[in-house]
Amino acid sequence: MHIETLGQGPDLVMIHGWAMHAGIFAPLTRELAQHFRLHLVDLPGHGLSAQRDERLDLAACAERIAAQTPRALWLGWSLGGLVCIEAARQQRPLVRGLVLIATSPRFVVGDDWPQGVAADTFRQFGDGLRSDYHRTIERFLALEAHGSERAQSELRELRAHVFDRGEPALRALCDGLEILDRADLRGLLPQLSTPSLWIAGRRDRLIPPGAMQWAAQQSPHGRWLELPAGHAPFIGHAHSVAEAVVAFAAEVGP
Repeated sequence: MHIETLGQGPDLVMIHGWAMHAGIFAPLTRELAQHFRLHLVDLPGHGLSAQRDERLDLAACAERIAAQTPRALWLGWSLGGLVCIEAARQQRPLVRGLVLIATSPRFVVGDDWPQGVAADTFRQFGDGLRSDYHRTIERFLALEAHGSERAQSELRELRAHVFDRGEPALRALCDGLEILDRADLRGLLPQLSTPSLWIAGRRDRLIPPGAMQWAAQQSPHGRWLELPAGHAPFIGHAHSVAEAVVAFAAEVGP
């Protein structure tokens, strides 16, 4: 698994979302590298992680990242946030705290969970990947930017960098969609002793801010922040996100 290290200060692991790579964090990386030693992860099948036929699995990813990085604060966006929660569950001594950006403990709606995406949406993306790979990723990027006050500029940013490190592997993309479709980590939250900061986008059309507020309230040491953004607040509001991360890290302590 490719992990790039840069910057100076306390250690901070950063994990990207579905179909992306760590380079998408560039606006936020520039801010955070002044305060932290960053460990920028490319998940299996994404970016510069070399083995393109490797399965994408939450538990295995969390275990491998923890083995390759020191004790740190973990930051995850969307799918990457689920990896962070899993790491806090299985590798608690190595995870100082969690920063979860546009992440929900359950992405898909259910009888007892109205705050998510319709299940058939993920299945449509899965079908689309096999028939029109690039168009399906383009549709997902549009959903990520939709609703933001800076939607057009954020979409341009996502489009410009999605394939910077090569195309993500089809197998990893399908695995990622299956994780988003099936994962339900709500039951873990009351047992989450690791401090957590949940950063939501007020205009996010994939993850309702209410889902993240609920998750923060269920976590014994959780707090919630809402920004006037869509699903990728670190692009249009990098400074605000960085300020929140720095303040949270100071509160968590060494």
